[in-house]
Amino acid sequence: MLQRLCIFQRVVQPFIWRHQETTKRLVPGLPTALPDGLRAAGHRSGSSSPNVTERTLIAVKPDGVQRRLVGQIIRRFEQRGFKLVGLKMLQVSEDLLAQHYCELRTKPFYPSLQQYMTSGPVVIMVWEGYNVVRTSRTMVGHTNPAEAQAGTVRGDFGIHVSRNVVHASDSLEGAQREIKLWFQGKDLLKWDCCDQTSTCEDEES
Repeated sequence: MLQRLCIFQRVVQPFIWRHQETTKRLVPGLPTALPDGLRAAGHRSGSSSPNVTERTLIAVKPDGVQRRLVGQIIRRFEQRGFKLVGLKMLQVSEDLLAQHYCELRTKPFYPSLQQYMTSGPVVIMVWEGYNVVRTSRTMVGHTNPAEAQAGTVRGDFGIHVSRNVVHASDSLEGAQREIKLWFQGKDLLKWDCCDQTSTCEDEES
């Protein structure tokens, strides 16, 4: 085995090095293979994809918790291929709720919304994945369950617009604001799913 390795180093490696030098001259800036892995130039692993780090906030509201729908909602996001990176159950304070719904505080329905959202515990989650904000909104469905399509969370479980089971961030900027409001940095975990490289690919691959 040692003899074969020595032959490889004397015969094959000089050819690889010459090929890399020629490539660099023809295509300036093109990355070459790493010395330890001899990987193809330009190859990127799935874990380096910039798009898989998009995150959104999903909240199971008091009616969803009371009706024991938390597990079914989590299951839908897991089956969709998203990764759970944050989870907590809590009784919402009026102050935290006012910050979350800052744009609705002047609306006439806000007092009833406040009473509803503080009537019982909520389950707050942060999900991560490719295009997760927009996809989650589609999965959750229309705000009014009567107009939500069957197969969406609200279409299947929602009863009334004031009892629509879940909240989902409506934009990437909104998600970032809401996540910072409900979670501290240490509460969110960075971990690798065993299927991440096969289910999360960037647009260039």
